[in-house]
Amino acid sequence: QVQLRESGGGVVQTGGSLRLSCAASGRITVGTVGWFRQAPGKNRTFVGAISWFGNILYDDSVRGRFTLSRDNVKNTISLQMNSLKVEDTAVYFCTHRGSKPLSRAPSDYTAWGQGTQVTVSS
Repeated sequence: QVQLRESGGGVVQTGGSLRLSCAASGRITVGTVGWFRQAPGKNRTFVGAISWFGNILYDDSVRGRFTLSRDNVKNTISLQMNSLKVEDTAVYFCTHRGSKPLSRAPSDYTAWGQGTQVTVSS
């Protein structure tokens, strides 16, 4: 059973940066790890995903500003967020699915963290 815990959220001004981390217990070395976010009153939306092989998929809204990385030895996944905008404000969730391809669909992921709040102020 994979368990995930996010950290690194906080409050930052427009244009600032934050680095989110996802610590995993259980075997995530095989499989895809993704990040989703959910703003108040909105559905959970895809941010990015990284496969065991290092293939990466980003949503168009974050491409060029956010960078995913994973350390399979330390069992951690990081999301570096630069040039943050007010519209990036949301709760960010780390997710995992088994030995499966990259996916944008929340329903394809089987393990979820509790989420970490990111607030970008103008």
